[in-house]
Amino acid sequence: MVALLACLAGSGVALADQAMIDDALAAASPGLAEGARVVDWEGNVLKEGSIGYTCMPTPPSLTGTAPMCLDEAWMQWAQAWQSKEPFEAESMGIAYMLAGDEGASNVDPYAEGPTDDNEWIEEGPHLMLIAPAALLEAYPTDPDNGGPYVMWKGTDYQHLMVPVGARD
Repeated sequence: MVALLACLAGSGVALADQAMIDDALAAASPGLAEGARVVDWEGNVLKEGSIGYTCMPTPPSLTGTAPMCLDEAWMQWAQAWQSKEPFEAESMGIAYMLAGDEGASNVDPYAEGPTDDNEWIEEGPHLMLIAPAALLEAYPTDPDNGGPYVMWKGTDYQHLMVPVGARD
């Protein structure tokens, strides 16, 4: 009986890990998903990768879906954002969120929900690009302009949002 319970407990962990892997890889294109590394939100590696992308499942604090796959430049960005440290993009970085997201302020990197003045946007499938600030100057900040837009303009965490599908 103890051995059976141990096996069941172990398979539950494996199922939970597989669910996180499946959620994380929903952010990626098929080719990217095949070679990407997957980590949980504690940094535990759930799947090894070989192409320089790290995918993460939806954050546990969210009730919806918001997995993402980040290249190395975006991983540096994410670390700076999480620790509220300065960040300056020195090269192009590409992130995938092909499962969409649960929403974010277009002007405040740390807003936790919609307000009357924080331009909350729930984006559908999209890519995110970071680049040196001068390269983002030509893009609008209006998420309803029909194309790419800069999110969090004027902050260390500004980036280009590139919608690739309909918003829900």
